[in-house]
Amino acid sequence: MANRSNRVAEQMKKELGEIIARRLKDPRIGFVTVTDVEVTGDLQQATVFITVLGDDKERQETLKALAKAKGFIRTEIGQRIRLRKTPELMFEFDVSADYGNKIDTLLRQIKNTEEVE
Repeated sequence: MANRSNRVAEQMKKELGEIIARRLKDPRIGFVTVTDVEVTGDLQQATVFITVLGDDKERQETLKALAKAKGFIRTEIGQRIRLRKTPELMFEFDVSADYGNKIDTLLRQIKNTEEVE
């Protein structure tokens, strides 16, 4: 069962990237990257992890616009992936990218400090 939800998640990730980039016309939606999709074992819910370029305000606006377009996105997914029931979508920011950037910055600071000494 877990294998199936993983396959559905991978397929959804691919399709969501395409739908968000090409089908949504909302000007509030910035440059969005779908980094991961987690689908529950019963395929009822999908958490879509995204990264958005821009400041906090732009990121929040993008999240609001995606939430507003949820029905449309879900319909599109339903047409592209043959499932009895299309999972309910939830969008969340992928904090792992921010975390990775923070670690990268800290490592650079350490390196620069060592070079100065």
